[in-house]
Amino acid sequence: MKFNPDAVQKILAEYLEACRRLKELAQLSFSALAADPHKIASSKYHFIIAIEAAIDLCNHLIAKNNLRVPEDYADTFRVMGENGLIDKDFIYDLANMARFRNRLVHRYWDIDTEQLYNILKNNLGDLDRFLHEIRSNLTKNSV
Repeated sequence: MKFNPDAVQKILAEYLEACRRLKELAQLSFSALAADPHKIASSKYHFIIAIEAAIDLCNHLIAKNNLRVPEDYADTFRVMGENGLIDKDFIYDLANMARFRNRLVHRYWDIDTEQLYNILKNNLGDLDRFLHEIRSNLTKNSV
């Protein structure tokens, strides 16, 4: 698999930092998160960064390896799955992650604190799994 190690390293650094911050925020109780607009905003921002970095990393790998051009952000993960770079059973969860990013960016008023908290508490494992699968494939398929 072709990729630019410097670009991948930079994207992964941003991804890891955003994930670290989200894990810190996930330790808060609902009332602590809901009472602090800065923590709510921080949660939203770090979700956007983490998901955007995941999409950017996939788009980098897609471009460098001349794979099918994705139709949208959710399709980015389908392309990765079609080419064995992400487990096909995981694509649905990743596509939902991309849709959540789109809601945060384009329909931010639609995300209430309870939804945000539930995703913080229940879906951070998807970010860890994505990282594991990408790292595994980068190591296994390096040129």
